[in-house]
Amino acid sequence: MPTTDPDTVSPSALHTPVIGWFDQHARDLPWRRPEAGAWGVMVSEFMLQQTPVSRVLPVYEQWLARWPRPADLAADAPGEAVRAWGRLGYPRRALRLHGAAVAITERHGGEVPPDHARLLALPGVGEYTAAAVASFAFGQRHAVLDTNVRRVFARAVTGVQYPPNATTAAERRLARVLLPDDEARAARWAAASMELGALVCTARNEDCGQCPIAARCAWRLAGKPAHDGPPRRGQTYAGTDRQVRGKLLAVLREAVEPVPQTMLDAVWHEPVQRARALDGLVADGLVEPLAGGVYRLPLT
Repeated sequence: MPTTDPDTVSPSALHTPVIGWFDQHARDLPWRRPEAGAWGVMVSEFMLQQTPVSRVLPVYEQWLARWPRPADLAADAPGEAVRAWGRLGYPRRALRLHGAAVAITERHGGEVPPDHARLLALPGVGEYTAAAVASFAFGQRHAVLDTNVRRVFARAVTGVQYPPNATTAAERRLARVLLPDDEARAARWAAASMELGALVCTARNEDCGQCPIAARCAWRLAGKPAHDGPPRRGQTYAGTDRQVRGKLLAVLREAVEPVPQTMLDAVWHEPVQRARALDGLVADGLVEPLAGGVYRLPLT
């Protein structure tokens, strides 16, 4: 597998063309507008994890209309966050975002904290989200490594088709080496490299003819060698516990009153898998069981 010593990379040769491309081709997304504020950026980052922009947009708009500030969400029941999450998938993100809103309200006077350490201390906020919010909302200098950025760096610099399944120390070191020294330019670079991976250097059918750094891309110059690392994880859904959990949650989201077991039993034919999925939802805090064999979205 090709490798590149980060110390031999010329970051400035990448910054200008990628940022210039972004200046011309960046999508007009609501969380990129000044009026979104730090809370709008944070909401978008929670929603965009493993979910495409097209599915996030309508839910994001409804969410911010209902809860324009962290304190507004914190004052509502966590189950309402799960309900509003709809079919974005991975609904534990809704609970984590609610928990972050509560912490922001209690610890920071209702304002998203501007520094990385305090962002990272919020419940449900990991290294990526903290770096993304600090960079995109506050214009700070942080390495923001999502799947799109990792793929761009893997191809353009390391010369391989795909990055490893999990982020490595070598990737983090390379991302730090590639960061511009100027804080505002570093934040712009983070957004630009992410957009390049989302629109041009995609996982399949990459459009090298539109890439501003195609002439410097190590993978392209090597003849685009096929991926020879560990098999890439699939995104199977049909017939999985995830699908069953989604069907159970859909019933509870649409219900005004607690739901009897019989209504939940009707959504999936296999009783063992259905029971396992329901138990998992309860264990994750997404569903609250009540006396008499009824269930509801959590109130606390």
